Amino acid sequence: MSTPRPRPSRVLAAVALGLVAWTPLYAAAVRWMLRRNIRALGRGDMGPLLSSYAEDVHFVFPGENSWKADLHGKDEVARWVERFVRVGLRLEPEEILVTGPPWNTRMALRFTDHLTLPDGTVVYENQGAMLGTIAWGRLTAYEVHEDTEKSAALDAWLAEHEPSP
Repeated sequence: MSTPRPRPSRVLAAVALGLVAWTPLYAAAVRWMLRRNIRALGRGDMGPLLSSYAEDVHFVFPGENSWKADLHGKDEVARWVERFVRVGLRLEPEEILVTGPPWNTRMALRFTDHLTLPDGTVVYENQGAMLGTIAWGRLTAYEVHEDTEKSAALDAWLAEHEPSP
């Protein structure tokens, strides 16, 4: 005597219910990972951020300034991030939105970034948004949008003050 097989509609309903149940936990884990990576970056530790990149990550920073980028691959993006850290920029997340399943996760991050000198002088402050795609825990693509005029003004200050690589 054979055991009756569950109807496909019931299987799909069970899978869907399971997805609904773990989706908030998954989104919370992604938000935690992003915050952890940003905190580490603020300490000058690029390791957690770079380890979250897919090998073929695609990064875009539009504008007409020295930060402008359309980069492909972890090594290219790492050089851009190295400059971000070397200059002393800090990113402060304000809101992180996460949606989608692990194989096609979308994230949006609203942030403030700034450069503050040791004496407390704020050289640069900007607000922006980052939009990205994550697949199985790896950042596959992201783009940053912020006031590019402020980025150009930072370039003018950096022309005289940027630390050497």
